[in-house]
Amino acid sequence: MGAFETEKTAKDAAVVETQSPEEDFDQPSPLRKIISVASIAAGLQFGWALQLSLLTPYVQLLGIPHKWSSLIWLCGPVSGMIVQPIVGYHSDRCTSRFGRRRPFIAAGAALVAVAVFLIGYAADIGHKMGDKLEQKTPRVRAIGIFAFGFWILDVANNTLQGPCRAFLADLSAGDAKRTRVANGFFSFFMAVGNVLGYAAGSYTNLHKMFPFAMTKACDIYCANLKSCFFLSITLLIIVTVSSLWYVKDKQWSPAVNSGDEKTSSVPFFGEILGAFKVMQRPMWMLLIVTALNWIAWFPFLLFDTDWMGREVYGGDSGGDDRMVKLYNKGVHAGALGLMLQSIVLLFMSLGVEWTGRKVGGAKRLWGIVNFILAIGLAMTVPISKQAEEHRKTAGEFARPSSGVRAGALSLFAVLGIPLAITFSIPFALASIFSNSSGAGQGLSIGVLNLAIVIPQMIVSLGGGSFDALFGGGNLPVFVVGAIAAAISGVLALTVLPSPPLDAPALKSGAMGFH
Repeated sequence: MGAFETEKTAKDAAVVETQSPEEDFDQPSPLRKIISVASIAAGLQFGWALQLSLLTPYVQLLGIPHKWSSLIWLCGPVSGMIVQPIVGYHSDRCTSRFGRRRPFIAAGAALVAVAVFLIGYAADIGHKMGDKLEQKTPRVRAIGIFAFGFWILDVANNTLQGPCRAFLADLSAGDAKRTRVANGFFSFFMAVGNVLGYAAGSYTNLHKMFPFAMTKACDIYCANLKSCFFLSITLLIIVTVSSLWYVKDKQWSPAVNSGDEKTSSVPFFGEILGAFKVMQRPMWMLLIVTALNWIAWFPFLLFDTDWMGREVYGGDSGGDDRMVKLYNKGVHAGALGLMLQSIVLLFMSLGVEWTGRKVGGAKRLWGIVNFILAIGLAMTVPISKQAEEHRKTAGEFARPSSGVRAGALSLFAVLGIPLAITFSIPFALASIFSNSSGAGQGLSIGVLNLAIVIPQMIVSLGGGSFDALFGGGNLPVFVVGAIAAAISGVLALTVLPSPPLDAPALKSGAMGFH
């Protein structure tokens, strides 16, 4: 638990331990327990990697045009904006005998299982309900079932991820270094999940492990997606059950002898607005830099494999059989690139603390890698143009040259460096800043999440239409992302405050909420 949890806050919380009397929740937990909780990120990110690499192409194969496919991804930011702050708020106040965070983590894992079933079997259920299987015809019922399952999946992911990060902050007990290490391990296990997810997504014969996955309505691509989800939910259940069994939580109960109980009954949205009202400039700067950072990231995370299929390989998910086949090869090559990216992410996550010290602190590291992100996104333009020139000479259906393919895969790999920082430093800073506030870890993570999901909503609503204004494709929104990344880097270096490297906990309100 954070150090502020031991003080009498405005909510007058009385903490009841659910572990053995010997355990001291006011001290940082052993690293093995932090690693155990962080490992849940592997199961969570396995499924998320499958979403990023395979679902955008999948919805287009179901019949949704490219310029509208980004609207499907509106599910994530909308649910994140609503669900994660609410879950964070209530997980700070959960009175379950199983603790504050664990019930939400368990519920999130169960919802993921339901959502995966709906997504994987959307084509089959839609066909049973009357969808035609002609390629050019949108499968309306399948799309509806898919969208419903996708909404559930995003709600589940937000129900799971927010309490997980808050649980890690609790286990760090307000120690700034331990908080950064905990978020580094969370990022590491996200990388593990990414490697597994992208490796599964790039393997075209995975459906042979589950022969029943391929049906009349579900082709090889669809069957591979089903098989990937079967593996992801198995991993998630294993790591979630083992972690929640091994690492116990604190039970929270409101004090009964306080005259301030009115404070603890402030409505959720009142607390959110109150948190914004009392935030000082440093915390606002964290939110602004995070928002710009995600305006840069989300277009690439959304369309990276589609970029490989369209611009690099020259395929078309809505074309004839040869164009669809070429597009699918590009998508699988993109999944391979994402796997390479995740390997870099994995090793970089372990070195975030060390690298931050070498370059002079967390904010300087974040600023530097944002420039790497900007350059990487800008490089998608020359790579795409080189691929286009190659097709003019080698033929419309020619695969990209080895140089173009190597350049695209290298780009994926290099972007693993800034991604490791994006997955760790902002959350660590939010946890450290919240130690000097009356807000709980769950609520603080939820506030930070708003700076992530609002940019995602902007990209989801406008990304496809913006690209269409410039003739279609993915390059226009990538260029916008590169500009946003450069601005984010400048702000991180100039206006974002530097947290103490070794302070056991922040003792002043100057760094975060006042």
